[in-house]
Amino acid sequence: MVKVIVICGPTATGKTKLALDLGRYFPLEVISADSMQIYRYMDIGTAKPTPEEMSRIRHHLVSIKDPDEPWSVEEFKERASQAIEEICGRGNIPFIVGGTGLYIRALLSDYPLTDAPPDPEFRGAMKALAEREGKQAVHALLKDKDPEAWKTLHPNDLKRVIRALEYHRATGRPISARRLESPASPYDPLKLAIRWDRQDLGKRIDNRVEDQFREGFVEEVLRLRRLGFRSDLPSMQGLGYKEIGYYLDGLLSLDETKALIKRNTRRLAKRQFTWFSREEGITWMEASQDRDWDDLLREAAYRVHSHISGRG
Repeated sequence: MVKVIVICGPTATGKTKLALDLGRYFPLEVISADSMQIYRYMDIGTAKPTPEEMSRIRHHLVSIKDPDEPWSVEEFKERASQAIEEICGRGNIPFIVGGTGLYIRALLSDYPLTDAPPDPEFRGAMKALAEREGKQAVHALLKDKDPEAWKTLHPNDLKRVIRALEYHRATGRPISARRLESPASPYDPLKLAIRWDRQDLGKRIDNRVEDQFREGFVEEVLRLRRLGFRSDLPSMQGLGYKEIGYYLDGLLSLDETKALIKRNTRRLAKRQFTWFSREEGITWMEASQDRDWDDLLREAAYRVHSHISGRG
């Protein structure tokens, strides 16, 4: 089986930095498992690696789509699988890095994603329901059909909520049950995640949001609007972009916008932690303000070396 390294977990935990720092020791290439970093022109709000960082370490599935182009977990799986083959062909190590748990699960477990093909009529009906009665009404439909998805998916994540309902409608099974099927996988993964104390992670989130605004997050959203990307696009509903849209429309002050993004990022981190804590085989590395980053890096490097050498 092909050995791969996965760096996953909640937002703002240091996944990108860890992968870049491990690049000092291993011939690695990064495959982004982030549902927003695929979009061009959306750099600050998605916390993409900088051009300088990507010049040092080759990245895949970053800035490959315009914000109004379709994207799906099926396409992610197809492109990521191809990237893994190419990376291994160059003698390098594939590192899958990101916080979109469904992408990672679908890739590593080889789930049959075509057993419930898209149903445009059903999706249209669910979107119409959301417009009439709110996204909460669509989300509530999951409670009996797929309790786990109901717990882990936020009502505002309408696209994935509808997909979970669509899957149940087509197969009669909850989409969350696919992880229990233990399908064969062509990959032998080492899955690493960084765990911070909740207060420490909250501070990291606050600091990152402040940095994003200093770097020009508002100007980035303005530029997207000037390029013609509508605020109702799924990409423009992403974390931070939606809230800044409210600010630009005069619905929030700047301070209110920052506070809302910080709050919503904390909520996202909590949902991501819930998701990944239920996944099997993840090694959680403890981080804190008292632990030197180089110490954590050494732990990660030891685990990676053990895995690729067959001693793990």
